[in-house]
This record gives sequence, structure tokens and C-alpha cells, in this order.
Amino acid sequence: MTRHIRCAAAFCALLLAALLVNAARIQIVQARAYDGNPANRRPDITRYAQPRGDILVGGRPVTGSKDTGEHLRYERTYRHGPLYAPVTGFASQVYGTTFLEHAEDGVLSGTDPALSPLPLWHDVTRARTPGGDVVTTLDAAAQQAAFRGLGHRKGAVAAIEPATGRILALVSTPSYDPEALSGNGPAVLRSWLGLNEDPDKPMLNRAVRQTYPPGSTFKVVTAAAALDAGVITDLDEPTRSPDPYTLPGTVTALRNESAGCRNASLRQAFERSCNTVFAKLGVDVGVTAMAATAHAFGFNDTRLRVPFPVAHSTFDTSVDRAQLALSSIGQYNTRATPLQMAMVSAAVANGGQLRQPYLVERITTSRGGTVFTAGARPLSQAMHPLTATRLRELMRNVVEHGTGTNAAIPGATVGGKTGTAQHGVDNLGTPYAWFVSWAQGDHDLEPKVAVAVVVEDAAAHRRDISGGGMAAPIARAVMRAVLRS
Repeated sequence: MTRHIRCAAAFCALLLAALLVNAARIQIVQARAYDGNPANRRPDITRYAQPRGDILVGGRPVTGSKDTGEHLRYERTYRHGPLYAPVTGFASQVYGTTFLEHAEDGVLSGTDPALSPLPLWHDVTRARTPGGDVVTTLDAAAQQAAFRGLGHRKGAVAAIEPATGRILALVSTPSYDPEALSGNGPAVLRSWLGLNEDPDKPMLNRAVRQTYPPGSTFKVVTAAAALDAGVITDLDEPTRSPDPYTLPGTVTALRNESAGCRNASLRQAFERSCNTVFAKLGVDVGVTAMAATAHAFGFNDTRLRVPFPVAHSTFDTSVDRAQLALSSIGQYNTRATPLQMAMVSAAVANGGQLRQPYLVERITTSRGGTVFTAGARPLSQAMHPLTATRLRELMRNVVEHGTGTNAAIPGATVGGKTGTAQHGVDNLGTPYAWFVSWAQGDHDLEPKVAVAVVVEDAAAHRRDISGGGMAAPIARAVMRAVLRS
């Protein structure tokens, strides 16, 4: 009898061991496979079981969470959703996350280890850390001014604080309300399909994810290259530039929209935006030096994050002399995001030094404790300080008595550069209206803001479309908002 009891006990122990081995196999070896199984709803239920942390602008949250009482309990809400959509992105229970909602998802969802002082204790108790908050660098007044200025037109605005790289405004229009994508009901699917089928592409962040030919605003880069290379030593010396200018190795004649460009000095050419002068300057500087200067401003950099990725702006280095001439006036394969052109203007305003732009000022816990604070950003020298001084003078001239007078602000020094970029098959598309600028209040020790504006669909006759007429007033409104702040 005793022998049978011992056998039964041994058999039960063997079964128990098998159960333990199988449990360990499921819990440890196959845990990732089960967690990643689409049929497993536990991660989603856990993820949405508590409110998400907030994104803040000017100390005030522009996001929130609402209790739906469903299995996926909390849905994301947005205050002034279309205004801040290019910054926040969306947090959808169906379609995931984008922009800051994606880049800072660990903080906002509470899964970032930095938010918990006792992570091991939370692992034992299975308690969840409340989501943290993301404090942005945005200036609410500047963001609103940019959004109102663009109105119903397609376009984008980027504004930067030159001395630090803080992004003060980031606007893209047309926009959309991210809250329409937050839940998981039939309305979310309809909103998703409608937004993706909309030919105006409201979910496209034109400020950081769309590149455009920068047109004449790129002449700031070409002028910097010419001054740094010593091709130009005197702003008022004639440049020996013909009008029209025959592109090297071709019979194609490049002409100007304005008169008085033949042999114009750099000062005159910059004010009048003479294509012939800057095309010839680019050829005289050479592709190596032009590419080096463009790279110093941030072109061809694929690593820029703010913290979400930015589409890289390009300056083609595999060009012949005719293509280089066109590239030097912001055409051919030269492409730039509005954020990139704001960086160009910021470098000029900051004495030739370029700070890497950033959007997150600090990260805090749900109780307000600081987890992360943005420190000094990487700094590069885009041009010689004397070159920056000269370019600031040239840009001031454009606003004071050139093509950018619509950007003038009483009580402030403003510099700018207009641009009208051709595009499309045979350049038949509606030209893009550009304006890049910087502003310094009369009582400020340094420029406070650098801005880039692009308008895609200016509502005017083709010959009347200009950066000075369409984009400069928007830049002025943004700069004025920052200076008043």
C-alpha cells in the first residue's frame, strides 16, 4: 500500500513539475510571442487603463484624456486640435501615434523608466506609473499668429529663437483635428479614410515633412558662400554679371524679374533678387564650396530630430555648372523644409552660429517633478561672423527699401529675404511664395526670432505672386507676436 502511495505522490510531483515547466515556457520563453499576438488585448487594455500625460504650451495643456467606460477606457482629447496638430500629432487606439505623441510616447503613457523612482517595486506590485507631461518650447501667441496668417491657404510656418534653437511656432495648413482619430468606433474609420483621401493632405506636416524649392530665399546661402570664399569682398562692388546670363555649357538664357541687375553689386542684387547675379556667383564659388556652406546650414543632414524626424533638405552635389547655377538660386534639385529655411535665417541672426532646433523644453512627472530639461543644443558655425554681419545688413536693406517692406515692424529691426519658387512640369505650377526673416526689438540685445513662411497656393494671378506680398505679412505677424511676448 505504501509503495502505491509513493508512486502516486511521485506521479503527482511529476505532473506539478510539468505544469511549472509549461507555465515557465509560456510566461518566459513565449511571452513576447503572446504579447505581440493581435488576438491578445491585454496590452491595449493596460495601455488605455489610465489617463495619458499631457503636452503643454505656455504652461497650459493642449491635450487631455476622457473616461469612456469601455475596455479601452481612456481616449485622447485635444484643445485647439488643428492649431497644434503639426506638433502633437495624434494618439489613436486604432492607428497608433505620430509626432510628439509618438516621440514621447514612453513619457506620456507612463512606461518610461525615468518616471518611476522605484521601478523594481512597480514590477513586483504590477502598479502603473502615471503618465508624465511634455513641456514644449512653443510660443502660443506666435503659433496662433502663424495659423491665422495662413488661414485657408496651403502652406507652413516655422519660427526659431536664434540664440537657443527653441522652436517657437510650427504650423501647417490645411490642418485637422487629431481627436477625430482618438477612439476606435466607426466614426474613427470614416475620419481616417476622409483625411487620407483629401487631396489637400491635411495630415501632411508641411513645416517639417515637406520639402520645396526654396527659390530666392536660398540666395542667403549663396551670398554666405560667396562672402566666405572671398569671391565677394565688397558689398557695393559691381559683380560683372551679364543680363541675361547664359547658363554654362548651354544656350539657355537666365533672366530676371526686375531691372537693373546687369553688373549689379551684391547689395543691389540681394535687394532686387537678381537671378543672374546669384547664378553666376554659385558657379564662381564652385560646387565644393557651395555644398560645404549648404551643409553647414543643415542641408543634406539626415539625422535632424526635434525630437521627431525632419525630412532632410537637399543641395545636389553631383551637378554640372549649369545645374549648379540653377541650384544656387534655389531651383533645380535644391529642396528645403520651412524649418530648414528658418534655420538659415536663425544662423544669420545669431552671428553665423547655428543652434540645433528643438521642441521639448522639459519632461515632468504627473506631480510636476522635472525628469529632463533641455540643455545646450549642438552648435555649428554656418559662416564666418563677419559674413553674418554683412548678411544681416543685406537682409535689413530688403525690408527697409527692397522687396520685403511688408515685414517691417515699428520699434524693431527686421531683416528678410523674399522668394518665388518655380515648380511643376515646365515650371507651370503655381509658384510658391517664400519669406525668411529675423527680428530684434529696439530694446533687445539680440534677435529674438527667425521665421520661414511658404505659401503653396497664393490666391493671385501668377505674375502677381511674390514672397513679399503673400508670405511677408504672415512672417511679420509671427515676429510681432514673439517680440510682444
